[in-house]
Amino acid sequence: MQRFEGKSVIITGAGSGLGRAAAIQIAKEKGKLALVDLNAAGLQETEREIRDIAPDAEIISVTANVANESEVQNYVAETLKNFGTIDGFFNNAGIEGKQNPTEDFGSDEFGKVLSINLAGVFYGLKHVLKVMREQGSGAVVNTASVGGIRGVGNQSGYAAAKHGVVGLTRNSAIEYGQYGVQINAIAPGAIMTPMVEGSLKQIDPENWEAVGQAFVEPNPMKRFGKPEEVGQLVAFLLSGDAGFINAAVIPIDGGQSYKY
Repeated sequence: MQRFEGKSVIITGAGSGLGRAAAIQIAKEKGKLALVDLNAAGLQETEREIRDIAPDAEIISVTANVANESEVQNYVAETLKNFGTIDGFFNNAGIEGKQNPTEDFGSDEFGKVLSINLAGVFYGLKHVLKVMREQGSGAVVNTASVGGIRGVGNQSGYAAAKHGVVGLTRNSAIEYGQYGVQINAIAPGAIMTPMVEGSLKQIDPENWEAVGQAFVEPNPMKRFGKPEEVGQLVAFLLSGDAGFINAAVIPIDGGQSYKY
């Protein structure tokens, strides 16, 4: 398939995990990519992996902190300067933060998680949606979480931020659908990414793989999801194949969130 031929897509958090997987999938489908991450080395590795499968891919990489609005404005401006349009936006960058019960959850840590996972998503929407409204077209996928549609213990900041992402998604979709812009969110569950691995290591650094296996045992599919499975969903939602899907929050969790 070449669903993204001639189209440009911004991906934040492109230096690893879900962002990298989505970038690879969209590159396979001939998309032009603006890769954004705070980790410059991660961006280089993502671009290298893309070049291995799509040597002629049109790619720019922009190092940015999504919690800094001026840096968000810069990645939007760089995309427009290089590609002329913003046809898709995977608003994905985020962190998990430390794990503690609410009473022990640090106030600074709470603020840090919200600044990246919620304010960063808001800034991206604010500046990309203006472009898409003026174009009269575009598609956005925000990364929420199963933690944005139900509670997750010991992660006050993460759960609050991801619930906020769900709210921003639905609110913006109501506002911008009339301009030909679709805005949806994905709600990943246990996907084996570096962030999830780090979370398991917080619980038990020596036996994190066993912790992970116990974690997915209640899942109807009894396994972790793969980043590329999420990348395929993101590509679908950003493509014309998802033309009448708007304001949706789509779990990709093997069915676990429906079991409880």
